[in-house]
Amino acid sequence: MKIARWQDGAGIGEGFIIDGAVVPFPDGLRVADVLARGLDGARELFRHVNHDAGRPLGRVRLLAPLVPAAIRDFVAFEEHVEGVSASVDGKSEVVPEWYEAPTFYFTNPHTVLGPDEPVVPPPTRRLDFELEIAAVVGGAGGENLAGTDASEAIFGYTIMNDWSARDIQSREMKVRLGPAKGKDFGTSLGPWIVTADELDAYADDDGFLALRAEVFVNGELVGEDLVSNMGWTFPELVSYASRNSRVVSGDVLGSGTVGNGGCLGELWGRRGELSPAPLAPGDEVRMVVQGIGELTASVGAAVEGPAVPRARSRSRARTSA
Repeated sequence: MKIARWQDGAGIGEGFIIDGAVVPFPDGLRVADVLARGLDGARELFRHVNHDAGRPLGRVRLLAPLVPAAIRDFVAFEEHVEGVSASVDGKSEVVPEWYEAPTFYFTNPHTVLGPDEPVVPPPTRRLDFELEIAAVVGGAGGENLAGTDASEAIFGYTIMNDWSARDIQSREMKVRLGPAKGKDFGTSLGPWIVTADELDAYADDDGFLALRAEVFVNGELVGEDLVSNMGWTFPELVSYASRNSRVVSGDVLGSGTVGNGGCLGELWGRRGELSPAPLAPGDEVRMVVQGIGELTASVGAAVEGPAVPRARSRSRARTSA
């Protein structure tokens, strides 16, 4: 099953993709409602959907397939870490701590973009994309999930483009925080959610999804990898996210950037130069993931935000005057 959201005139529809058409959920249900029902509930709903209510995909504009409850973005590809660390931090390395656990950060769920929706970056000299696959949590979610419980918490998958301003990211991370403003201006999701059972055939003997992932800039192939090159499986990401915490229906868990050119920053780090060139207004980034689909977006003109003052020197007095 494929689940999507779309704009049709002034209205927003939510439902299934069936035979090249969008078919609304019955009873005015929304994607959030269907995610909360879990996969079994979605299958039951699919059996009762009105196929005659479909509208061709070409007559609607797809939106991001969900409004995320939260977005955790992992860094699960060793090859990506090797390359991008040189670009961002000036030193190519995979620190020993990377191997101990699947580290993630939280990014902004309020700046999510849909298919073909342009990204509007801040002023940056090093705009980049990041090709990722994201798991979408459904059902009841839970705390300290493991094994089958972690697997069953995954409702489906979508493509994720974690847009990145590398110069801003590099400055922030020198303060031992971030990436924050280097990332939170836009994250593209889409084109739809493919339910987890649709990708079972791609799982290898260790539970990794052997999906081919490619990214093109202005029609030229820049990066390609297999998703199975992750250091951890998606259920393991769910388990770690829920460890001493909680995941809920509608949470999005990004895999982190695939290796072998899944972002420009990795290539810059490996080559020691800005080749290919950073993204510029008008550039088109197209991501293709086997078994899921394509996610395309263009780069819009940068927008200058409010001025930021430098930190002021303070007396460090311990009592008021």
